[in-house]
Formats: sequence, C-alpha cells, structure tokens
Amino acid sequence: MNEEIKLWGSGTARTLRPIWMAEEMNINYELIPIGPRTGETQGYEFTEINPKQKIPAMQCKELNLSESLTICRYLQKNYLSENIYIPIDEKDIYKEDEWCNFIYGELDETCLYVMRRHYDLKDIYGESPVVVDACRKYFIRQLDVMENHLESKKTILEQGFGLADIFLMTCLDWAVFYEFSLPKNINQYRDRIALRPAYQKAMKINYSNK
Repeated sequence: MNEEIKLWGSGTARTLRPIWMAEEMNINYELIPIGPRTGETQGYEFTEINPKQKIPAMQCKELNLSESLTICRYLQKNYLSENIYIPIDEKDIYKEDEWCNFIYGELDETCLYVMRRHYDLKDIYGESPVVVDACRKYFIRQLDVMENHLESKKTILEQGFGLADIFLMTCLDWAVFYEFSLPKNINQYRDRIALRPAYQKAMKINYSNK
C-alpha cells in the first residue's frame, strides 16, 4: 500500500484503466478527478506534472508519468497482487505487450478515439460521417481477431485476468456506448469481466463526477 500515489483524471475510458488497475491490486492512492476539456488540465499544477496536458497522469514521489499503459505498467511492476496475473516468463511478457499494443493501437487510437473526435467532439474537430463510418468498419474487422482468440479462452492470456483484459474491457465498454453490437465470445467475455468487484468499484469512482 502506498499513500504517495496520486492519479489524475476521471470520466473517460483511458482514466478508468489506472484506477481499475490500482483497485485490482489493492493499492492505496489519491484520485484528483479532473476531466478532459474542462480547462483543468491546462492549469499550472497539472502542466508541471504532465506538460502534454492530457489525462490520465500519475505522481509517485519524484516520478511523474502519463499515458494509461505506462501508468498501469508501473503499478503492475511495483506492486504485488493475487487478483491479477502478472507475467514473469519472458515469452508471456512479450505476449501481453503484443495484445496491449494491438488493443491500444488498433481499437482505441485508430477507431474509438477518432470516432470521438468526429462525433462527440465534432464542434472542435469537425463532423465527418465518412470517417466515423470507416472507423466503425475497421473496428469490427479488428474485433474479429479478439472474437477468434476468445473462442476457447476466458481471458486474453490463458493464465488469468491481467493488464490486457483491462485494456480490452475499457474499449468494449466504449464500443457499446457507440452502439456497436458485440459478437458472441466477446459479449460473454464482457459479461464475465463485468462481475469483477474491482471493475465495478473503479467504474463508480471513474464516472462518479460525470
């Protein structure tokens, strides 16, 4: 347990990830629930922590980190928990990295966040039904990869629930919000993960100010 950890940011799929990781690992932390595009990320104090002025961010003693994957990796590597699978074998570490990068790069950044820009934030970035439709089709194609992978697995890595599952689940919730229909294996997977107490607690914390 570490009372010196501060997590900055709430209200988005990306801020949910470090909150959920901390809850799974029973890490004591302080949450500063600033939101995106509220002006709070442009304040002096937060800019000192993250000059990119993006959430989430983390402080631990003299260390400041941003990016949800990096923060979750830090928590994973510096704390122990029986609730979450933390790869030790080099091969398993690489496989977890592979899935995390696929989920973040192909589902989050390439599809869902681009849809957010041209749908939710169309007043800022401009409305583009063509872009949104292209992202929707691409997301479905990439989701087929996960659907096939989960045909005979309950979690992404067969050893158990871990970091890659946190990333996939946050993207699936985001996709449901955008009215995607999830295929059978993915839907069953999402139903199972949603039963986790740490997920339910993190959801309440992350979206309590929405």
